[in-house]
Amino acid sequence: MFDNLLGFFFQWAITALCLWVASLVFKGIRFSGSSALVVSALLLGFANAALRPLVVILTLPLTLISLGFFLLVINALMLLLVAKLVRGFDISGFWTAFFASLFISILSMALGTLAPNAETTIYRLPDRSAQTISM
Repeated sequence: MFDNLLGFFFQWAITALCLWVASLVFKGIRFSGSSALVVSALLLGFANAALRPLVVILTLPLTLISLGFFLLVINALMLLLVAKLVRGFDISGFWTAFFASLFISILSMALGTLAPNAETTIYRLPDRSAQTISM
């Protein structure tokens, strides 16, 4: 149970770090303080987990016609939605959100590969080498 919670907090920290780096790279992204950054990271995670799958299903024909490129637009819209909901988090426009969401996705994926997760935990099997097998 706590392994899942630890993974959640670790992913939340990765998202917050990626948002902060994106605010340094893109001039159109601003945070008024660290609390806005932390809340934005949490809300972005919830929006991507709860709302994004619904939007992807509703726009599936458009996504198929565009060969999947419309998913980049959905990512930008999720980022804009979070910016509208969180006070102290500002994005200057759609194209800033588009390129920032692409940057955040790539950086988050790169940092996520370095993160330990519960699925890759190695469990030690009991040592049975001392047992003898008689026939």
